[in-house]
Amino acid sequence: MPKIAIVAGEASGDLLGSHLIRALKAQRSDLTFVGIAGPKMMAQGAKSLFSIENISVRGYVEVLKHLYGLLKLRKNLLQQLLTEKPALFIGVDAPDFNLWLERRFKQKGIAAIHYVSPSIWAWRGGRVTKIKRAVSHILALFPFEPILYEAANVPVTYVGHPLADELPLEPNTKVARETLKIKPGKLVVAMLPGSRQSEVKQHASLFVKTAHLLTKLQISDPSLPAELHPIQFLVPLITRETRAIFEHAIHDSYAEYPNVELNLQILFGHAHDAMEAADIVIVASGTATLEAALLKKPMVITYRMPALSWWILKRMRYQPFVGLPNILAGKFLVPELLQDEATPQNLSDATSRLLADTNYCAEIKQIFTKIHLNLKQNTAEKAAAVILSYLK
Repeated sequence: MPKIAIVAGEASGDLLGSHLIRALKAQRSDLTFVGIAGPKMMAQGAKSLFSIENISVRGYVEVLKHLYGLLKLRKNLLQQLLTEKPALFIGVDAPDFNLWLERRFKQKGIAAIHYVSPSIWAWRGGRVTKIKRAVSHILALFPFEPILYEAANVPVTYVGHPLADELPLEPNTKVARETLKIKPGKLVVAMLPGSRQSEVKQHASLFVKTAHLLTKLQISDPSLPAELHPIQFLVPLITRETRAIFEHAIHDSYAEYPNVELNLQILFGHAHDAMEAADIVIVASGTATLEAALLKKPMVITYRMPALSWWILKRMRYQPFVGLPNILAGKFLVPELLQDEATPQNLSDATSRLLADTNYCAEIKQIFTKIHLNLKQNTAEKAAAVILSYLK
């Protein structure tokens, strides 16, 4: 019974890993999986030796705070996985954690496959040499990535993105609104502040104050029927801790905005429904920006991080933009407001401009449709075929 070692480092990797495991089992039902898995991968039968939360850390400062524990865990994980005698190793994203493991497996003659290319096209492009030493094969999600590896003679396959396979080309906003019991005709803004506590802490007050400004602006609009006031804000959060952070920000905001009553609903999960129901999305940069694009939603991308992390990132990135929708479009298609530019007033202004420009929103949706078609590649099946070719 062949055993595959697999490690995912965060929620998006857990989703990718779950699709991959399902596709592999569809072709080889005798396969077993062990490593670090989230709930979705475990639901597909993966055995997790450590909690995925232990390695779900983003940002230089945050990683430094947890560095000793991460290094110790990784060493213990390697030892435990080697005793399992896996036929091959799959690292799902999390390159700073997984590339070290992949190199150790490759040195021992065990194929090491990295699923999701590190963002060498955006920053730290010199990593391609390190990647070449570590991996047997790269499974790339985006069409512009293979050429970067082919130039360095790194085996690579473009497999597309599983979200593009999963989501229909036409979103069903009406059904999403019915699911969330939203009144017909309401202007709906989805706000996604991130999934980690550190991200929600950075964005909660920013998003709440932006909601206040947009609500004030809408209430003062004489062209809008009173029964459609105020804007409906949807904020999907997946843990009690992140919900508490956001609720605290709402409570504190009324000292600054005492006369504005927000129509803001915190959802337990339901990120997909919130985005599908929305007229526009305000989203912290990350995988959620891609999902919003595949749902054909105009959006404003924003992100805040600790000052030191931002200082380092600015000096290491190559692309003028950070949001996947803009990278895939090859231009600033949707606004990006990062770090010092991420203020409530700037977010409110950018959102208002998009809402007012229906022609531009239609253009955004057309470009997002083309991106969707290009990314739709039967990803899990293509990735599984490559992986199975390495099984002896």
